[in-house]
Amino acid sequence: MARIVVAPVGEIPAGGQKLVEAEGKRIVVFNLGGEFYALSDRCPHQGGSLCAGLVSGHVDSPEPGVYRYARRGEMVRCPWHYWEFDIRTGKSWFDPKRVQVRQFPAQVTSGAALVEGPYVAETFAVRVEDEYVVVEA
Repeated sequence: MARIVVAPVGEIPAGGQKLVEAEGKRIVVFNLGGEFYALSDRCPHQGGSLCAGLVSGHVDSPEPGVYRYARRGEMVRCPWHYWEFDIRTGKSWFDPKRVQVRQFPAQVTSGAALVEGPYVAETFAVRVEDEYVVVEA
């Protein structure tokens, strides 16, 4: 799997998202309070763009007349038919064992690590002893 540099961390604020295209795939990257998650932009139902969907929480009702709004900003809803998916797992809310959006590993990496090439020069330890330079080879 290829590594794709999406953006500097500050370009995707907490609660924000960014759509990228990589090797013919549309991937939406979400920032949930500094943790990054990436999902396919395609809803498994009929292919709606999740990037265009509403990001919200989940309403839970333990009993009639009692409602709780939880997990604010952790669910994305397909704009076409309102299928909801957990951003952290990609699983659908209504049938998590059978229906899910493809996930892609997302991580924060330092810029220095991104520019490291596959070639490494041979190095030697150097120390100074009474004004003589000594190389240990």
